[in-house]
Amino acid sequence: MQELRQQRHRRTATGKTSLFSGLVHCADCKQKLYYSTTRYFEERQDFFVCSTHRNDKENCSTHYIRAVVLEEMVWMHMEAVISYVINYEAHFRDIMENDMRLASDEAIRVCKKRLAQAERRLSELDRLFIRLYEDNVNAKITDERFAMMSKGYEDEQSKLKVDVQELQQEIDLQERQIENLDQFIQKAGKYAELQELTPYALRELVKAVYVEAPDKSSGKRRQKIHVCYDLVGFIPLDTLAQRETA
Repeated sequence: MQELRQQRHRRTATGKTSLFSGLVHCADCKQKLYYSTTRYFEERQDFFVCSTHRNDKENCSTHYIRAVVLEEMVWMHMEAVISYVINYEAHFRDIMENDMRLASDEAIRVCKKRLAQAERRLSELDRLFIRLYEDNVNAKITDERFAMMSKGYEDEQSKLKVDVQELQQEIDLQERQIENLDQFIQKAGKYAELQELTPYALRELVKAVYVEAPDKSSGKRRQKIHVCYDLVGFIPLDTLAQRETA
């Protein structure tokens, strides 16, 4: 509830808001897409555009999508996910648990490796501090040199301690993935009767939406989005459907 309150829509200078404000990102540069409108636009004319492209067209290609199209695409995806969870919960759970466990195992492995490296370096810094202090006491290094080197060690220690804390939190988070899946299934089940996209459902279920650049190679404008759901991440509906019919 606190997160939902913090994600209140910001009004533009026109007084308009979008339920997607703050949720939409560029699939390439990962920066946010700006909600663009004027007081003269009809609802169908409002759009989102990549903030990187808008400020510097050389750093990212245009990622433009009309707000009504985005809403339609996201709702279609959410509706399919909710329906799938309700009608094929056991299958959904099996597939997601397997995929999440594989992703979590790899993430945990990487985090634990980085954590071990950081902890070894912290122990090494403790030894270096002692040696540095002894060298200063024995006049092997000047006070100025001691101050400079100890400051560098202290700064590195402070950063490593933050890194260790963040890595441990990430490991704990990854180890709770199955609990997260249970929570997501419960939340999705609340919207079994949902007939249209609502701000509350969007903010409770969706963490972010990534918009790809349009593909015009076929002569028609085609565009893909990727919906990242809260607690469980990306849900590949095509893969789920293939395995269900296999």
